[in-house]
Amino acid sequence: MVIAIGFEGSANKLGIGIIRDGEVLSNCRRTYITPPGEGFLPRATAEHHRNNILEVLREALDVSGVKPKDIDVICYTKGPGMGSPLVTVAVVARTVAKLWNKPIVGVNHCIGHIEMGRLITKCHNPTVLYVSGGNTQVIAYSNQKYRIFGETIDIAVGNCLDRFARVLKLSNDPSPGYNIEQLAKKGKTYITLPYAVKGMDVSFSGLLSYIEEHAASLLSSGKCQPEDLCYSLQETVFAMLVEITEERAMAHCGSSEVLLVGGVGCNERLQEMMGIMCSERGAKLYATDERFCIDNGAMIAQAGLEMFRSGTTTSWENTTITQRYRTDDVLVTWRSP
Repeated sequence: MVIAIGFEGSANKLGIGIIRDGEVLSNCRRTYITPPGEGFLPRATAEHHRNNILEVLREALDVSGVKPKDIDVICYTKGPGMGSPLVTVAVVARTVAKLWNKPIVGVNHCIGHIEMGRLITKCHNPTVLYVSGGNTQVIAYSNQKYRIFGETIDIAVGNCLDRFARVLKLSNDPSPGYNIEQLAKKGKTYITLPYAVKGMDVSFSGLLSYIEEHAASLLSSGKCQPEDLCYSLQETVFAMLVEITEERAMAHCGSSEVLLVGGVGCNERLQEMMGIMCSERGAKLYATDERFCIDNGAMIAQAGLEMFRSGTTTSWENTTITQRYRTDDVLVTWRSP
């Protein structure tokens, strides 16, 4: 029996979770929320994490009923992510590892999402669509690496949604993407927007620039309402994501499973569109809810637990952070070739 504690803080979500052999014992989280029209800056986000991390750690231990002496390994997000928040959480994880005299494992954030998705959904060997505020990748496993088949060539889909929410001055509580999703359900008029699929990759910056430039005139002219813009944006970007998942990765790999991970993976419309595509291909869609889709500590604990079981730990001199930590840089020692 192995018990792992995971520390996550790569963006505005601070999470600490405890896993025991695939069982989630606790998964506690705090979110840094900024005023409408504003994003979250690294320094302020790091301050939020510093102010809350000890309280979240106590809560995770209390909810799980686990004592520090029972924990086998400390896991933390090594990257990718925002530098200052990553460093803040890594320092606490390093300190805890020293105080408790435990081994430590630095975890790739994306692989944390994938391993948590595999654990919760029980899927076997899926094509993975990883969609979040900082990342957009289509991934498949092969020969002890998570291979990236396609990705954004500029900004991530979550970043696109967040920045669009600022145009409409939507609330950041609980998240910009969630509030766009709720408005989009009321949308009736589709506004044609730039659609940019480039080979295996997607591009969102042109679409965002177009909608930032034209949103005010479209709304003032009465041609559409804010909910129509939300609806149009979702339909366009999600169609792009479905296309590269189906026609590129699934067709190449002969895959019969799709796993949605990352914060945007909670979106019900994206799940619906991906589910229709999978049904037409005779494939199956796997997704989780906001407890495990949105950044959380349990996913870092689960990936770190898998690494630890396979004999992988992080040497003390390497317990740093890497802001641009590629998914395909990690040797996946816990899965068969």
